[in-house]
Amino acid sequence: MADEKSSLLPRILVIDDELAIRRFLHTILSNEEFSLHEAEGGHSGLAAAAAFRPDVILLDLGLPDLDGIEVIRRIREWSQVPIIVLSVREREDDKVAALDAGADDYLTKPFGVGELLARIRASLRRTLQQAAEPVFTSGGLTLDLNLRQATVNGVEIPLTPTEYDLLRLLVTHAGKVLTHSQILKQIWGIAYQEQPHVLRVNISNLRRKIEADPSRPRYIVTEPGVGYRLKIIE
Repeated sequence: MADEKSSLLPRILVIDDELAIRRFLHTILSNEEFSLHEAEGGHSGLAAAAAFRPDVILLDLGLPDLDGIEVIRRIREWSQVPIIVLSVREREDDKVAALDAGADDYLTKPFGVGELLARIRASLRRTLQQAAEPVFTSGGLTLDLNLRQATVNGVEIPLTPTEYDLLRLLVTHAGKVLTHSQILKQIWGIAYQEQPHVLRVNISNLRRKIEADPSRPRYIVTEPGVGYRLKIIE
């Protein structure tokens, strides 16, 4: 029975060379009823990702044999499993590099247990939502991808084609940080990747339509110096 229960638990792969961090994560994640697998290097982590087929990967960037950015790139060649980076690197360009390589989220060590668990659950919910019907709901915000219709608290919100495409991109990656470059490339094309003011203007317009208080956004959250995240609200 224990093995059967374990097989039903969400699978978390921890790739980190620090034994103390792995023990800490093992304790808190086991208590939250996750099935855990550990790897202490980049190459062993890649092998474990292929064999263990985790639902979420927690990845350190400073691995002894292979940089974490390269690990992300190699995983993204064959899998879209959520990857949450846990790293002492706190510079904005390190975060952007990891996210542009394909990471879903980034937490700087030391991190709070509650914050980590919230990010893991958001990643798991996003995976489930992507496999479900194309109607996304977060708090009072709903986006029907079939009807191309957005509502807030049951009231339809008129969006321009660009605003809809922007909201759709954020929704289909809800809970995940999208960098300025990623959003600009997806919505406006490669030629606009170095024009962040275009994105800021459109985010501001979108917030005015869907947020009760655009100066204190509830849905579209700014990750300073990095990009934006659409929050998943119960």
